[in-house]
Amino acid sequence: MLYATLKLVHLLSIVVWIGGMVFAHFFLRPAVQALEPAARVRLMHDVLDRFLSAVLIAVVLVLASGGGMIMLAAREAAQTGGRFAMPLGWTAMAAIGLVMVGIFGHIRWVRWMRLRHAVATENWPAGAKALAEIRQAVVINLALGVAVVVIALLA
Repeated sequence: MLYATLKLVHLLSIVVWIGGMVFAHFFLRPAVQALEPAARVRLMHDVLDRFLSAVLIAVVLVLASGGGMIMLAAREAAQTGGRFAMPLGWTAMAAIGLVMVGIFGHIRWVRWMRLRHAVATENWPAGAKALAEIRQAVVINLALGVAVVVIALLA
C-alpha cells in the first residue's frame, strides 16, 4: 500500500511538471506572442511565478517518493534474504531525473531571477531575453522528461 501511494504521488508530480512544460511551451507561449512586449513579459512572469512554485513542490515530491520507492524495494529484497540491484531502467530514470532537477534549479534560481528583475525594472528587452533563456532550458527539460516517461513505459 505504501509503495502504491508513493508511486501515485510520484506520477502525479511528474504529470504536473511535464504537463505544465507542454502547456507553457506549446500553447501559452505561442498565444502570448500577439501581445505587446510589456504585456507578454508581465503575463509570462505571472504564469511562471505560479508554475515554478508548483514545480518546486512537485520536484520535492518526486525526489521523496522516488527515493522512498527505491528504499522500499531494497528493504524488501533484504527481508527476503536477497540482494538489491537497482534495475537499469530505474537507474536511468533517476539519473535523468537528477539532471532535470539541476536544470529546474538553474531556471528557478538564476534565469527566473533575471526575469523578476527585468519586470521589476520594466526592462522589457531584458525580460524577453530572460524568457528566451527559460524557454531553452524548458525545451531541454521537456525532452528529458519525455525520455523518462518512455523509459518508465519500456523498462
